[in-house]
Amino acid sequence: MKKNSINRRTMLRGVGAATIGLPFLEEMLVSRALATPAPANGGIPVRAFNVFFGLGIPKPIQSEGFDSVLEPLKPLRDKLLIMREVNQVRCDESGINAHFDGASGAFTATPPNGEAKSGGASLDQMIRHGVYPRGLPAGMVPTLVGGTYFRRSRVSRYVHSYNPNGTVAATMQERPRDLFERVFGSVTIDDKNPDARRARLKRSVLDSVVDEYRYYTGNNSPLGSASRARVTEHLERIREYEQRAYAMKRRKDGPARPPRSQVLHGGSADPGGQGIDITLEELTTEWRLMADLYALAIETDRVRFGSLTFLAAGERIRLTGDYHYNGRKIFTFDDARQQNATGDKGCSHEWWHKFNEKTKNEALRAHAHMKMHEVAYFLQRLAKTREANGRSILENSLFTISTESGDGRHNNVQRELSGVFHAITSANGLFKTGQIMDIGAEGLDVYNTMIRTMGAPGRLGPAKRENRNIDQIRA
Repeated sequence: MKKNSINRRTMLRGVGAATIGLPFLEEMLVSRALATPAPANGGIPVRAFNVFFGLGIPKPIQSEGFDSVLEPLKPLRDKLLIMREVNQVRCDESGINAHFDGASGAFTATPPNGEAKSGGASLDQMIRHGVYPRGLPAGMVPTLVGGTYFRRSRVSRYVHSYNPNGTVAATMQERPRDLFERVFGSVTIDDKNPDARRARLKRSVLDSVVDEYRYYTGNNSPLGSASRARVTEHLERIREYEQRAYAMKRRKDGPARPPRSQVLHGGSADPGGQGIDITLEELTTEWRLMADLYALAIETDRVRFGSLTFLAAGERIRLTGDYHYNGRKIFTFDDARQQNATGDKGCSHEWWHKFNEKTKNEALRAHAHMKMHEVAYFLQRLAKTREANGRSILENSLFTISTESGDGRHNNVQRELSGVFHAITSANGLFKTGQIMDIGAEGLDVYNTMIRTMGAPGRLGPAKRENRNIDQIRA
């Protein structure tokens, strides 16, 4: 008798390291082999991710809502709770760079503990260890940390997922190909072979799962015709992203690919803190591939926890290029010329230090708008994928979006670390969405409320501090 159901965590496993997850299919609805825990939520797994963008949005500009820099989030407004007046002042460390302090407090609400550790666990890891105390299902990437960034002094500028002891929860993946291999594996090639690189460019991780692929799409498949078509489409998309990540030579049956990325990585991406020159096209091409790959990892249930970074805290780049949104030109970026400066003083970073409520702040607004556009690109990618309960992955998961400061001027800690922008998704209906809410509370209390609402034990911050529930964010 033909099998008519399959495990929610069915994987295509190939030789070597390749592990490819299947998309959610209707045949998985009737399977009892769901990954634990399986609460009364349609079997939707618990997920939590931190999404960070650098430099922040000054508090006065946040008050303008979707009429200003938050415009790119407007199409997602029903799926987001935007929280204003969330304060991270307790994260200040006297004598330490405020960008670093604010970034350390993002998702932890605790001050830093040296240059390579946070002061404690991050939201995603508190939830991960609380909800999955015996560990995640076998074969999963425990935590995925990735991003596109350049400022490198002090780890918490760009890493935003931390274990309970403050150590980074996973190695940062900053190259698309490295993130791809972390999630889907790699093709094993003999490094001693002089033609190894050429061979790698001609092979794909999908080549090693071809027999299983044929089974799930062939006549003996346990899947219906609609699901077989979805599997085919799904694997073609993995191949497309792999080709983009590796700039592979175009195959006869493969899609066209963009030019190989010229974005800098490693030490050369942050030459002595002086900043780098980069075009808007270079920046967004790299980021969108990272965002696509990260989203695909979530869709295939290869990862349920982690963080993604778009530009580091105190980021130093000299951006150039025309910026368009929804068919209209927003701004022409030319930071060094517009700042009339070179080196670090010519970077977009300086627009935040020059913020003034009484001026137009045109360049800052354009940069912040662009950042929201790129964050929205990632979120919209996950808003398209429906799960068993009819909601999207975006709605079923907890995505927390935040940054390092409420005001980029360093001469007032109270102002700089007050009113830090936050937004969250509903986590399968646990939190209110479709609102912009003035919270008027410490980040520590907001985060602990989120942790408790997600069903995880434990808390952030000092053990003796009184719990203060922020009940207005709960659904």
